[in-house]
Amino acid sequence: MTPGARIAAAIELLQAIDEGRGPADDIVGEYFRRHRFAGAKDRAAISEHIYAVLRRRAALDWWIAREGSGLPGDARRRMLAALVLVEEWSPEAIARACDGDRFRPSPLDAQEQRLVAALAGEKLDQRDMPPPVRGNYPDWLEPHLEAVFGRALLREMAALNGAAALDLRINRLKTDDREKLRALLAHEGVEAARTPLSPLGLRVFQRIPLATLDVFREGLIEVQDEGSQLAALLADARPGMRAVDFCAGAGGKTLALAGQMENRGHLVACDISEKRLERATQRLRRAGASIVQRVPLQSARDKWVKRHVQSFDRVFVDAPCTGTGTWRRNPDAKWRLKPADLAELTALQAEILDSAARLAKPGGRVIYVTCSLLREENEAQIERFLAAHSDFALLPIGDIWRATVGGEPPAPGDMLRLTPSRHGTDGFFVAVLARAAKKNEDEPRDDGEEDPIPSPLEGEG
Repeated sequence: MTPGARIAAAIELLQAIDEGRGPADDIVGEYFRRHRFAGAKDRAAISEHIYAVLRRRAALDWWIAREGSGLPGDARRRMLAALVLVEEWSPEAIARACDGDRFRPSPLDAQEQRLVAALAGEKLDQRDMPPPVRGNYPDWLEPHLEAVFGRALLREMAALNGAAALDLRINRLKTDDREKLRALLAHEGVEAARTPLSPLGLRVFQRIPLATLDVFREGLIEVQDEGSQLAALLADARPGMRAVDFCAGAGGKTLALAGQMENRGHLVACDISEKRLERATQRLRRAGASIVQRVPLQSARDKWVKRHVQSFDRVFVDAPCTGTGTWRRNPDAKWRLKPADLAELTALQAEILDSAARLAKPGGRVIYVTCSLLREENEAQIERFLAAHSDFALLPIGDIWRATVGGEPPAPGDMLRLTPSRHGTDGFFVAVLARAAKKNEDEPRDDGEEDPIPSPLEGEG
């Protein structure tokens, strides 16, 4: 593909993302599946163009409004501004790429020519930009983010606007030797570094054809952000326990929990999406996780929960959230997020946590996790839950960290908050709640007989 054709493809995809046709990763992936003539270099260049815009959209719109003589900030103008301000293309190079020839963008009109010329030589970040513009986040989120980060807000947002490395987790069901995995990756041409916090993690800073690697096909490694690895470790799921991953999704943390349990015990993966659970099956088999039972739920208060009240040693709740901690990987998500979404999600989180907690046996634990940075979804949820459930107590995360991860935790406090700027992970929150050892007799265990446990990897309707 020519440079102009790559730009045209990026503009087309940015427009589809702006129209809300789906997450950027899905839209871009589907485009590449339909355009198999695009080689590896083409795909990399198109993706670079797209994410240059998505990561810095607020700043690009600010410049377009300032220098564009009334031009709206649409996909094409943002792409032109990003070529100048982010990728440092000259106006002449842009004109050559946008000449209207086959597969290339139409020539710049007079207004666009003036915009490109005005932006040439300018620095993207300017002192007179408002904080949400410099930090490239939605205006309405400013008070929520400022309440968490204060003066460190722009530093945290700068880290979130960067690209994330690829983190891998060694599969403890097949090996505990991280150095061996490093050597095997190196043999396949992939250089990996040890993650600084997770004892199970390896970090890769290059693009790799993961699905073609023997270590991946053989189930020796799984893709998992270091923060997510730590959240799973803090569950302290042990061999022989009964554990449930209440919002399992495609099964990433389920796999990590199975590894901790050494395939001994009973691990249930629940989700309201049966399709997501089905997609997890191949991952579970590749990893050799044989203790997992898949259970699709109709809602957070599915009858299955009532039938299994106070039955589990560990209840892992990776709650649906705004995903503000994952903007390095999903920068388009920030522009889709609306104030109503936060209100709906916090209500849903409260419902999920209240319902899932019923599954914890006396002395059992509930591990509440989000990939959000917002207090409303994190500390405030735990405070609300504890005020309503006197039979639960918050366990100091430092004690659990020392027992599971080892060493001292990277942040103070009884709950754990990880951020890209401070810890190099995605943004994550973890709190561990313990049910009092004495059983709460006021809550009935069952209104009938206990369901039989299906064989591993089978579903339960």
